[in-house]
Amino acid sequence: QVQLVESGGGLAQAGASLRLSCGHSGDPDCLLVMGWYRRPPGKERELVALISIGGDTTYADSVEGRFIISRNNANKTMYLQMNSLEPEDTAVYYCMAAAFCSGDDVENDYWGQGTQVAVLS
Repeated sequence: QVQLVESGGGLAQAGASLRLSCGHSGDPDCLLVMGWYRRPPGKERELVALISIGGDTTYADSVEGRFIISRNNANKTMYLQMNSLEPEDTAVYYCMAAAFCSGDDVENDYWGQGTQVAVLS
């Protein structure tokens, strides 16, 4: 079982920056992919960014060039640096980890509880 805890959300003005953090309890070596998703008000959850265990990254078109995903295995934390925030970035942001750890017979997906980001125009 992997526990994920997000932090760093809040209120920001358009054009400002925020950094989200996701601390986890798992073995970094078995967290094959980690990522950030978001659920805008009244909409479905959508992918924001992914980072593989090898450091390969994928971004949604809407955040490409503005957001940066990273992970620090030593302190068991993943980050999302959000720059040039837009009102459209307003959402609940969720941390995700796809893990295949010792004792597992299948890959398991884990989710955090979410952190709210609100961007004012």
